[in-house]
Amino acid sequence: MTKKEIAQNFLKLAASGHSHEAFRLYVGKNFKHHNSHFKGDGETLMLAMEESSRKNPHKIFKIHHILEDDNLVAVHSHLQQTPTDIGFAVVHILKFKENKIIELWDLGQPIPSESINENGMF
Repeated sequence: MTKKEIAQNFLKLAASGHSHEAFRLYVGKNFKHHNSHFKGDGETLMLAMEESSRKNPHKIFKIHHILEDDNLVAVHSHLQQTPTDIGFAVVHILKFKENKIIELWDLGQPIPSESINENGMF
């Protein structure tokens, strides 16, 4: 399995309420993340992902682009908490060691209801 496939599977599992399985299958030891809203350990992030899925069971996560460069994978996606939510454009950057995710950054930008840019966010 490629790093791009691992990143895709990890994020889709986590978004669909299966964060425990995502972490069990794809996350390496001493994992750390850089989301400023949570402690930097894997357990905290996994539980936050699980809680988000409980609160938003109809979440929609659509990947638009995946880029791989050596031990880094970047995933550009559209995340909607509910089917009627306009959502966020999100970029996840995952760092790998021996085909396991060891570090994660996530950056998000709300999608405006009206945009000056005719190209859109995707």
